[in-house]
Amino acid sequence: MVRPLVRLIRLASLAICVIVLASFAIFVVNQSKSASAHQTQEIVHGSSTPSAPSAHESGLHKTLEEASEKLTSPFAGVISSSSSEWVVRGVKLLLALAIYGFGVGYLSRAVLVRV
Repeated sequence: MVRPLVRLIRLASLAICVIVLASFAIFVVNQSKSASAHQTQEIVHGSSTPSAPSAHESGLHKTLEEASEKLTSPFAGVISSSSSEWVVRGVKLLLALAIYGFGVGYLSRAVLVRV
């Protein structure tokens, strides 16, 4: 009875970690693209005006972003003072991996040892 529940918990933990990692990877790619476009514009036009962010987001990207935001929302208070998007997302990623990945995995193993 306990083993299937522990497997389900481990699977949920893995799914949460994959969602949070995928969302962070998409953020990194988007930031890299916008930085590259900004540098190209600065070189060509000699202006440093920020370009408008891309309005094109796929449904999968929006879904991953929303899911990641909901899963990492408990950690928002820890980093509320930071204005850097990289710091906010990086700390949320590390906390989510530590709690949902390591913490839940550890608890599920502890439950199996007790049973």
